[in-house]
Amino acid sequence: MTHRGTGSIIGIWFARHPDVSEERDEEQPPTPARRARLGLSGKLLLLTALFVMIGEILVFVPTIANFRLAWLSDRLAAAHTAALVLDAAPDGMISDDLTRQLLDSVGAKAVAMKKGDSRQLLAFSEMPPEIDNEVDIRDVAFHRAVVAAFTMIFSGSRNDVMRVVGPAPRGGEFVEIVMDEYPLRQAMISFSLNILAVSLAIAAITGVFVYASLVWLFVRPMRRLTAHMVAFGQAPEDASRIIAPSGRADEVGVAERELAAMQRELAGTLQHRSRLASLGLAVSKINHDLRNLLAPAQLLSDRLSHLTDPSVNKLASKLMVTLDRAIAYCEQTLAYGRAQEPPPQRRKVDVAALLDELRDSLDLSDNSPIRWVPSVERGLTVDADPDQLLRALINLVRNSKQALLARAPNDPERDQIRIIGRREGAVVVLQVADTGPGLPERARAHLFEPFQGGVRRGGTGLGLVIAAELVRAHGGEIRLLEGTLGATFRIVIPDRPVVLHERRAERASA
Repeated sequence: MTHRGTGSIIGIWFARHPDVSEERDEEQPPTPARRARLGLSGKLLLLTALFVMIGEILVFVPTIANFRLAWLSDRLAAAHTAALVLDAAPDGMISDDLTRQLLDSVGAKAVAMKKGDSRQLLAFSEMPPEIDNEVDIRDVAFHRAVVAAFTMIFSGSRNDVMRVVGPAPRGGEFVEIVMDEYPLRQAMISFSLNILAVSLAIAAITGVFVYASLVWLFVRPMRRLTAHMVAFGQAPEDASRIIAPSGRADEVGVAERELAAMQRELAGTLQHRSRLASLGLAVSKINHDLRNLLAPAQLLSDRLSHLTDPSVNKLASKLMVTLDRAIAYCEQTLAYGRAQEPPPQRRKVDVAALLDELRDSLDLSDNSPIRWVPSVERGLTVDADPDQLLRALINLVRNSKQALLARAPNDPERDQIRIIGRREGAVVVLQVADTGPGLPERARAHLFEPFQGGVRRGGTGLGLVIAAELVRAHGGEIRLLEGTLGATFRIVIPDRPVVLHERRAERASA
């Protein structure tokens, strides 16, 4: 029965399988290239039906074995009743017709009963045929009952005869009957078909409920997540395509909230990059046009430098430096849009002279409303690229100057910019501090991030970003010191590692 029942069940399951696949294909949108042929809901349906069928088979195996034993027990009970009637009647008082009727009611060819040491044949309809199988139901192990039941169904023939032995309730040691196997086999087959029909009904009902529950609880939310991910992937910069969490408290709700957070972050990042790309294109155009516009001014300043008037020569030289720096500032913003800054051309730089150039660049003279307070160790030098370090300091000091000018009228005793420089072993420490209002909380949270850490209204925050990139290109670090008056930035520039054999060769050549 195992092979036939399992084959019938699996055959019916596979017969249903194409229908499920076709229904699933009809429900799917016409995008077969991007989706699996059998969706999650279809797989759940098939697995549910399969597992229910496996459970039914596990229940059916002992049931059919018990059915066989119960059927034989009923026949033995009827045979025992007939045996008592035959044994109680006087010899010759029961006709052959009555005996045949009693045997037909039992379904046996012969009935015998053992009493004590004697074994008595009570009735037989004809000479008992040769016995093909013997069954003793007085002590049957479970596994033997299962094997015997399925052996009878699949390997028996129509004319097999069996001898069945069972306990005698009263007045005897046991009762035995000789009967055909065919009626029992037909009863077992009929019983198996009924069990199969009931199993299919239970599997169908259970599968529908389990399938509906799984679709409602898991498949629908997964389809929703998948649809939002696909839609967002088509236009990730569109904020309207960000998934709206359903508010569920289970793992699906957590996945929805995390997906929404990632989509918002990605959309913001793409918007920032788009703005950076637009900025780079705009600055490229400005840089090209500004160079053309400043070219005549450079020619005029060059002519002024050849005049004999000393004051004119002094102003002309400053004008040329200012024009060069105006172009450099445009290139500085354009440089941010490149993949990386050029590597620094490092050499020993006098920090005091660098700060004087910084002061002149930002017009922080003695007559300025903002006091310039440098405090640098005597003879301090830094191993750095002078142009890049000057750019970094200009960005920091310009921010300080703008913050102080924003609270005009200014007082030199109150509004100050302090530059501190000292050497600490193999590193040079520079601190740029001001006595302004300091950085707001939003700027502190997004420090060194483009378009996030701006302090002024309309500011981009690129100055701090560029300064940080230039300092890090030297292997140094820049950070904002907490707990200070105003804003204080600390820059650390380490010296380059010294290769001893190269230094010795330099000294030898000198």
